Formats: sequence, C-alpha cells, structure tokens
Amino acid sequence: MTSPTATQSPAALSSKASSPLPIVEMFHSIQGEGSWTGTNAFFIRLAGCDVGCPWCDTKHSWNPKRQPQREIDELVAAAQAANPQIVVITGGEPLMHDLTVLTQQLQVEGLQVHLETSGAHPLSGNFDWVTCSPKRFKPPHPSIYPHVSELKVVIADESDLEWAEQQAAQVPPTAVKLLQPEWETPGSQEIVFSYVLKHSEWRVSLQTHKFLGVQ
Repeated sequence: MTSPTATQSPAALSSKASSPLPIVEMFHSIQGEGSWTGTNAFFIRLAGCDVGCPWCDTKHSWNPKRQPQREIDELVAAAQAANPQIVVITGGEPLMHDLTVLTQQLQVEGLQVHLETSGAHPLSGNFDWVTCSPKRFKPPHPSIYPHVSELKVVIADESDLEWAEQQAAQVPPTAVKLLQPEWETPGSQEIVFSYVLKHSEWRVSLQTHKFLGVQ
C-alpha cells in the first residue's frame, strides 16, 4: 500500500474532510483496462485536468468549475452501497486534488482503493494500487514513480514506444508494464502487438469496456 502522506492530526483531517471535491460522475461497472480488467469496480471521476491530451475521451472533465462539488462522506457512502471489489479514483487528473482524506475514509470502510493518474502532480493519499499513464505533454512528478504498481502507456505511433521505455526505466521492477493502443488511431494496435511480441516484459492493454459497449 502506498503511504506518501505523513500522519496528520484529527483536527487537520477534519478540516480537509469538510472540503468537497468536484465530481464529474460516479458509476458502478467493471474495470475495463489493465491488470484488473473485468473486476467489479466503483469509479469516482474527479474534475480538473491540465495535461491536455488531444485524444482524451473525457475532455468534459477538464474544467472543475463546470462540475458539482460533492462531500467526501457522500462519495464514501456511494462506494459502500455499490459493494465493489475495488474503488477507482480517476479523472481528469485526480492528483490535482488532495486525496488524503477520501482514500483514508474509503479504506476505513474496508474498500480497496485504486488510482488512475498521469502522474503530473505530486502523489497524495493512500492507495492499494497505482496505475500511472504518463503523458509527454506533462511528464510525471518524481514523487509518483516509486509508488507505481502498473505503468500503462498509450501508443499512437512508433515514437511513443521510446517514451514508454524511458518511463519503464523509472518505475519499480515489480510494476506491470502495459502498452495500450490509442483507440482512434489507425495502426496503433499493430504497433503495440508487434512490439510486445518482441519485448516480453511488456503486455497489451485493451479498452475492453469500449468493445463491450459499457461505461
């Protein structure tokens, strides 16, 4: 479990707990990507992102001012009610927000907490699994790399493979390394499949939720 945040006083935690977070959506589905594909999952999608990927499929999440603020207690209650195997905190870029209290409260309720991040901001919160999907537009903050459980690099063209290897050199040797074809880029699947066949340390990640037609 990652624990980058120092222990804080009850008063400090109480103050943070009263601060709502901008939420794009919460939904109960399966994890569609990566090592946990097919797992019963509850997703909390936070608003706000300053990475700016041109092929992002959740651009509506970029502006936090356009999304409602939700209390942390409400988020935890919704996750509990879904009774998932994992709770996935995603975005946008979720690390634009302090996730300390949210993750602690979810774990107090016995929920396994996963993070999906570009790594562009310093790590906050306590996680059972960290998926880092680094972007060249805004590379990961150095605090992220030691905590990465899974490296997932989106591949649109051959040049992205070099970026993937540069990122792989900075994560723990135990991290799962995944290459994911960019959904709307012709030829990206062939690039990924061919590379993985020649480099056995990498795996293929597909967006299975899109194939299944589910959220």
